[in-house]
Amino acid sequence: MLWAAAGVVTLGFLIALEIAAHHYGLPGPMINQAKEVIFAPKSGPLLYASMALMMVVLTWRERFVAIGAAIGIDVVFFLVRWAVDAKMMFGNGALWVMLACAVIAITRRTGQERMLLLKGVGLGLLLVAGRKTGDTWLLITSKTRPTVLDQYVATADHALGDPSWVAGRIVNATGSIGAHVLDYVYIQLAVMAVVVALYQLRNVATERRFPAHHLVRTFLVIGLLGPAIYMIFPVVGPIFAYGADGGHFAVANLWPNTPPGGGAPHHMGFNEFTPRNCMPSLHTAWATTIFVHSRKGPLILRIAGAFWLIATLGATLGFGYHYGTDIIAGVVFALTIEAALRALARGWDRSGIQLVAYGTAVFAALLVAYRYLPVQMADHPWVFGPLLMLAMVSVIYSFVRTTRLWEPRVAPARQPELQPELV
Repeated sequence: MLWAAAGVVTLGFLIALEIAAHHYGLPGPMINQAKEVIFAPKSGPLLYASMALMMVVLTWRERFVAIGAAIGIDVVFFLVRWAVDAKMMFGNGALWVMLACAVIAITRRTGQERMLLLKGVGLGLLLVAGRKTGDTWLLITSKTRPTVLDQYVATADHALGDPSWVAGRIVNATGSIGAHVLDYVYIQLAVMAVVVALYQLRNVATERRFPAHHLVRTFLVIGLLGPAIYMIFPVVGPIFAYGADGGHFAVANLWPNTPPGGGAPHHMGFNEFTPRNCMPSLHTAWATTIFVHSRKGPLILRIAGAFWLIATLGATLGFGYHYGTDIIAGVVFALTIEAALRALARGWDRSGIQLVAYGTAVFAALLVAYRYLPVQMADHPWVFGPLLMLAMVSVIYSFVRTTRLWEPRVAPARQPELQPELV
């Protein structure tokens, strides 16, 4: 019943988003996804990563059949596109295999096996739908929020030392190699999430059930709730508001060489196609959850999770996509959602309610401070800078302390007692 209710709610949300997108003359997430059954997908790696998530419910023999079928279908699509000189991209095969598994689950499976396969298909398709939904949300933010609050956030960012301007100059100094590495990490964040999720879900095929909580749940909820904050606090980012990418809508061409000066911030009008997707930084939020969920993996996975977090922070700041204040809000946002989902999986209690309430209060206080106290923050950086960092660290500390208490306690192994006659 819970899965059925979740499916109905998800379908209703997608339909509502589809209607809203068509109202603004934009293709919705469902139309975009349906096109990828035939036309070139936007991201082939994401479709194959989604299929990999779906395959956690399959046996090894079924996995080899699914991979072979997906590759075979993609080869056919490749040859047809090459013959007609169409756009080249792989991934249709993976989508076809996921849809075929859904049909098999309905027509050939029964009982628990049908439900398990449908859950696997739903997990894979939700990852793809989450990407399409996010793209549609971004377009809607640009159409419905004609003014942005970048001047407020940039002024508040003085309390942190204008980290985007500093990181931008560092990335420029590293040349094309550093920029390409950061760009790859930034773009393939969802693929890294799938790698961590596959490790967490590695036993689903044998145990025939999903764990109570895993990375994909947090990843999807962050993507669902984050754009709602974009609508409340629209910000385009320093490379647009203070850089050449903003064109004549930019305050001036200052990023990354010259931090903006002081003065009272104002609402500023902006174009109708740049997404208002800065506050909070969802890339930071997603990278934070990848780091958190990779902590219980093997050493190589823990190293990869830490690298992805550090590189994502470098990319979000160094490419001028975010301010430092966005990063702090993104970390608090991610840990609050992660805490809520863990509390939901284990059953709500006083510690879970307190942790989620504290994270929510800190996040709300950050947004209020960025909007109504930016001048005071800029005038007293040695006060507000440490306060911002302290607020973030306090949420991190509360999260770590509380979730450690939630871990199951393992009784130490009893040591054999020495026998007197053996001494």
